[in-house]
Amino acid sequence: MSHIAGIDIGGTKCAVSLGRIEGEEAVILEKRQFATPEGPEQTIDMLMEQLEQLLRLSSVARPSAVGISCGGPLDSEKGLLLSPPNLPGWDSVDIVRPFRERYGVPVKLQNDANAGAVAEWKWGAGRGTRNMVFLTFGTGMGAGLILNGQLYCGTNDMAGEIGHVTMEAFGPVGYGKVGSFEGFCSGGGIAELARSCALAALQAGEPLSFCESYEQLGRISARRVGEAALRGDEAAVEIMRISGEQLGRGLAVLVDILNPERIVVGSIYHRQRSLLEPAALEELAKRALKRSRSVCTIVPAKLGERVGDYASLAVAHMELKEREA
Repeated sequence: MSHIAGIDIGGTKCAVSLGRIEGEEAVILEKRQFATPEGPEQTIDMLMEQLEQLLRLSSVARPSAVGISCGGPLDSEKGLLLSPPNLPGWDSVDIVRPFRERYGVPVKLQNDANAGAVAEWKWGAGRGTRNMVFLTFGTGMGAGLILNGQLYCGTNDMAGEIGHVTMEAFGPVGYGKVGSFEGFCSGGGIAELARSCALAALQAGEPLSFCESYEQLGRISARRVGEAALRGDEAAVEIMRISGEQLGRGLAVLVDILNPERIVVGSIYHRQRSLLEPAALEELAKRALKRSRSVCTIVPAKLGERVGDYASLAVAHMELKEREA
């Protein structure tokens, strides 16, 4: 039975997973997670060390393939990370070569949104579809596209950057753009929206439950806002409604352009569905073409908080199958 390895590289944390494919399912056998070190050399050394430990624990000499998932921009064909904004100093880093030279097996790099899309398509909420979109809706907002039964990456790995689309002339900043889709629909964007609201409330002498002092402004997070909204905080409920409304507008764009049968939304939507879904679906119904909307379902990611682990394994599995074909 073949074992596959997954490497998930993020700006704040990295994860290494070892898994195997059993029939149509992926099983994660072991996982290690650690804070991302400064600089690519230290990070690659740590990733190698953690993978070696997992292989020894499972009595596996080497994996059959290695999949690497990371935020872009990147060159998936050359295996290069091209200065991702969340990884300072990672300028044209060949992340594939060290693993290929160490293990002598197929190694593939893929954008994290694309990797998540493949994982949800193969093993999650997108199973059985031929046209599916996966939205990350986490730290950032990116899209992975499965079109006609294949992953679509675009001409130079830049397909699916829906977070860069402008939704409003003014609004929170995301993907370096004011009022972008990512600005309204991401962890950072929701926090920025909440800080503006909390600052105005503090200046009016009416502090909010999720920010009772100026010192707490910097500690506002999307999770904290969501928890306050679930407790009934009116300002928090309104912030989540605004995010949900903008999500619906973004969904309408995707539905009209791509005509997918399913859109799978991850992370924050998975956790805060009750707060986001009503406004999102209402806006989608108002804006999308009825015929296109009628064949598309909007669902939370089935793999939930573990989508990142399965994503890197999905990249390895896809590369292994392509080599075997």
